[in-house]
Amino acid sequence: MRSKPNAIKQAVILAGGEGRRLLPYTKVLPKPLWPVGDIPIVEVLIKQLARAGIKDIIMAVGYQAELIKTVLGNGKQYNVRIRYSEEKKPLGTAAPLKKINRLDANFLVLNGDLLTDLPFRDFTRSHVRNNSLATVAVFDRAVKLDFGIVVTFENKIEEYLEKPVQKHMVSMGVYAFSKAVLKYIPDRRFDFPDLVDKLIEVGQNPSVYRFKGRWLDIGRPDDWERADRLFRRRPQVFLK
Repeated sequence: MRSKPNAIKQAVILAGGEGRRLLPYTKVLPKPLWPVGDIPIVEVLIKQLARAGIKDIIMAVGYQAELIKTVLGNGKQYNVRIRYSEEKKPLGTAAPLKKINRLDANFLVLNGDLLTDLPFRDFTRSHVRNNSLATVAVFDRAVKLDFGIVVTFENKIEEYLEKPVQKHMVSMGVYAFSKAVLKYIPDRRFDFPDLVDKLIEVGQNPSVYRFKGRWLDIGRPDDWERADRLFRRRPQVFLK
């Protein structure tokens, strides 16, 4: 019987952003500490990672770093080890990885402001099995446009679509990387879309992991409200 590939044991949680989409509320509380139900969203993520066997967690912090450190501490209360990598100025989403010491050969990276029931153990095994430099978790998301869309030809309207709903495959903000990917990240501000473009350019196209469960980005006010309602009704879906 063929054995399963070893799952990843290390994760980086990105928690350094200012949360501009949620201003002025993030002036008081950084996004990762925003509650769903009665607990911070980042605590839900840490508990999920621990359940998936990921016990080495690096918090990439910047904005309100001391508050995050005070709340999470060294991770003992979650049965994990938490250490911190702090940026003094905004580096984007990918560049902070270059500052982190002792990264494993393969590691998980995720935004600290999402609610999902993604099976992290299966996702990380998929990455190792595919032997990719990068794997991106993706989700089919319907997006309603709040405008009437006009289709024209030679200055005449051919079709008028009132507030159409479009479906797109979107990044969930959950990634798995081989440590070899670091050589493609420059020593300057650099985001994950830049990194994906670079990997495509050098012929190392990232793999995708399609997920059909639950996923909400609480950096969006409407998503946060939905996430809070969902978690209050069914916390066992995320903390089973």
